[in-house]
Amino acid sequence: MKNTALSETHIKAGAKMVPFAGYNMPVQYAGINAEHETVRKAVGVFDVSHMGEFILKGENALDLIQRVSSNDASKLYDGKVQYSCLPNNDGGIVDDLLVYRIDEKTYMLVVNASNIEKDWNWISQFNTNGVDMKNISDRTSLLAVQGPKAAEALQSLTDIDLGSMEYYTFKKGKFAGIDNVIVSATGYTGAGGFELYFDNDHAGAIWDAVFKAGEPFGIKPIGLGARDTLRLEMGFCLYGNDIDDTTSPLEAGLGWVTKFNKEFTNSAALQEQKAAGISQKLVGFEMIDRGIPRHDYEIVDADGNIIGKVTSGTQSPSLQKAIGMGYVKTGFAKEGTEIFIKIRDNNVKARIVKPPFYK
Repeated sequence: MKNTALSETHIKAGAKMVPFAGYNMPVQYAGINAEHETVRKAVGVFDVSHMGEFILKGENALDLIQRVSSNDASKLYDGKVQYSCLPNNDGGIVDDLLVYRIDEKTYMLVVNASNIEKDWNWISQFNTNGVDMKNISDRTSLLAVQGPKAAEALQSLTDIDLGSMEYYTFKKGKFAGIDNVIVSATGYTGAGGFELYFDNDHAGAIWDAVFKAGEPFGIKPIGLGARDTLRLEMGFCLYGNDIDDTTSPLEAGLGWVTKFNKEFTNSAALQEQKAAGISQKLVGFEMIDRGIPRHDYEIVDADGNIIGKVTSGTQSPSLQKAIGMGYVKTGFAKEGTEIFIKIRDNNVKARIVKPPFYK
């Protein structure tokens, strides 16, 4: 089990620790519902240092990214971030990721913790033109400071004007007295905020500085449990649940990051799939009757025929109702369609809705 640079800090703060993607991670501190509310209404801090970071550098760095990723990275400019995915050869997804353009010849890819080695090996096999690749995951810490008060809470720590930063942009500068911190207006909660990338050596100092500066704004540490309920309320996909090696980006509603103005891994087959039409689709649904949908529960029609399965589900703390995502046959994907979730042999009524659930 790997630790992040802050694992001991979490244990001392009374976090409940669990194994996650090979790391010892805090799942909750005060409780998932309270932490969820902190992020929606004020500001909370997640240690997400388990995520992976690769630096790609050289004349052909953009060409390599274009060949392995589905989105069009040529649209990036210095300081811009892009959401994308790595398609495999079989119509599925190796991983979803963020692409950061540091300069014309330097990019940072941010990948999921459970896929670091898989993604590295996958991208490396396409590196036929001498791109300098560095895996900096083990020496990089990442804090996500999320919530409507995040900019105010952090502003005293940097001369970067946080309030004016556009969504999906980043700046590199001094933060809490530390040079070369990447401050990125990104996050996985839909509550606004920033993600901070820095060397492990500075983790303790930056953690302490963030909490001291954020104290007047009610800042709290937040675990991965609330991260999951927050992302689900926004309808954001989680790799391993809603997308994986078998799910097509088109079925997963990721057509918006699948650009056919260039060739990339399996692009011809995906273009054919788009032309022919998909047979299943990832949808959002809310429960009408009582019951909480869970990963892998069957979705059935009014006659009890299996039409799909649940990929993510929870009791939404913000909405006070059970919500979920899952794949259904395309004929059942229309907003307003009634479906049923099989919960302990009972067919429990639900309705297709368009994410985000929380607006």
